[in-house]
Amino acid sequence: MGGPVGRSSTPGEGTRSRVQHADRDGRDEDPYGDGDTAGRRRRGSGDGSDSGTAGKSATRGPGRRSGPQGINSRGRSSRRAPKSGKRRVLRWVSSVLALLILGAGGAGYLYYEHLNSNIKKEDLTLGDKQMADHKANAAGQTPLNILLIGSDARDSKANQKLGGAKETFGSQPLADVQMLLHLSADRSNLSVVSMPRDTMLKMPKCTAPDGEVFPASTRDVQTNESLRRGGPGCTVAAWYELTGIRIDHFMMIDFAGVVSMADAIGGVPVCVDANIYSRGANGRGGSGLKLEEGTTYVKGEQALQWLRTRYGFEDGSDLARAKAQHQYMNSMVRELRKGTKLTDPGKLMNLAEAATTALTVDKGLDTVKKLYDLAEELKKVPTKRITMSTMPNVYGTGTNAGRVYPKAGDAEQLFRMVREDMPLDGKASKRKPVEPKDPSAPVGEIAVAVRNGTATDALGPVSGRAGDVEKLLKEAGFAKATVDSGNVAGAARTGVLYPSAELEGDARAVAKALGIPVSQVKRSTDVSGISLAVGADWRDEGVYPVSKGTEKTPDSAGAQNGEEKGCMKVNPQYTW
Repeated sequence: MGGPVGRSSTPGEGTRSRVQHADRDGRDEDPYGDGDTAGRRRRGSGDGSDSGTAGKSATRGPGRRSGPQGINSRGRSSRRAPKSGKRRVLRWVSSVLALLILGAGGAGYLYYEHLNSNIKKEDLTLGDKQMADHKANAAGQTPLNILLIGSDARDSKANQKLGGAKETFGSQPLADVQMLLHLSADRSNLSVVSMPRDTMLKMPKCTAPDGEVFPASTRDVQTNESLRRGGPGCTVAAWYELTGIRIDHFMMIDFAGVVSMADAIGGVPVCVDANIYSRGANGRGGSGLKLEEGTTYVKGEQALQWLRTRYGFEDGSDLARAKAQHQYMNSMVRELRKGTKLTDPGKLMNLAEAATTALTVDKGLDTVKKLYDLAEELKKVPTKRITMSTMPNVYGTGTNAGRVYPKAGDAEQLFRMVREDMPLDGKASKRKPVEPKDPSAPVGEIAVAVRNGTATDALGPVSGRAGDVEKLLKEAGFAKATVDSGNVAGAARTGVLYPSAELEGDARAVAKALGIPVSQVKRSTDVSGISLAVGADWRDEGVYPVSKGTEKTPDSAGAQNGEEKGCMKVNPQYTW
């Protein structure tokens, strides 16, 4: 692929020419390459075709059975697979998995190395800010954040055929799908946060692997421009700049990768409430998705069309498209967890080949073993504890009309819940925390510094709150409790921090005395002793106000549970 297109050399305005170029090439109104864009129609450029499959009839899923499953002609059950046979199959499949994944044996090792060579690697972050470390929970566990990036690259014949938009061939790609997967520290729940690709933000400084420096932008820039500033590591940096959420890994996939993965999976059921045909008013453009009302198993190019469709779902916005992507992901997880795809060695090999060829990952995920270990961690979460959401947002005005901005209050609340490892489904973890190795010292010997963190963005700190809580501790026997008057940084939630494992038992004793949940006791390298921050959730006098469950996810995030099986609402202008 050729060199960077439209890179700005103007200091302090590192992305101006890029945004202008995006406006010219028509992809700024084209999330994940949906070719029928308002911008492209205004410019009258090309035919905007986005798929070589437009107009193809949908492939319907399995039909209904004519009678009860497993009943033979004599009315007797035909389900008699012996348990010993099942065990033999499972043992055999396990052996195949071990051979393929761990590379045991000569042929297996060669295949393992072949899969490793398929994986493309990039730097995790290209920003100049060091990401904050995770704070461990009471059991010493830390969460895991993986950023999924969908690239609209037209850098190969396969991507050009699938992506259309000939005027964009050879240009730098855009990050037109961005989803953060947050795996909780105790592995009890998984949260997914989508960021609309037309979210406006200030780009951070990014230094590309080849040494080229992209200065921080001085004006708002569309978030999908981040990929053009050196690669996926700049998309990671942009996410951290906006959300403050530490990113541990990223995975990037392009058009051809989506198709190969969808084929390897073997089909994912999706549903629409009416016949849909995504095409432009002139009969061209759009994703080309054509489905009948009801449920259809989509794979290959048709799955790509579903993920790219903007015109045809609900109000035709990028937000509706994100909702359709969430439905696909939830459905894909349910399909994979049926187990049928992972007990057939041929399908397993196809899936391994497709995944390793399709993905570009950070260097912390650069082997099949590491990807397998990550998958094993993700598998620990029950489907009912998976929550899909979209960054709460509002539309811009003036020259940025049609673009979106984080919604004040709601967006930061969602980001904070992820940063603090709070489940978006509002359910407290039922997994009992591991008891600390070192027991608590007598309370009279425990030194704890109390600080006033009750300040918020809108309100100043409540006078005297640190002293009030210090008094409560001394009444409970903590004679060495003191007020930390030098640290007044705001804290959304009250918490107890400790620096090392030998002080964990003491920190928990402090929390227990005040009724603070053990989930809010965390290890941190930012403190040298036990530190109690009285947060904005405890501005009033009295005992700590423990709420039932956990904090509620903002309604504007559109949270969707992993077990929901809804149908996408079709825009009447795009039915047939």
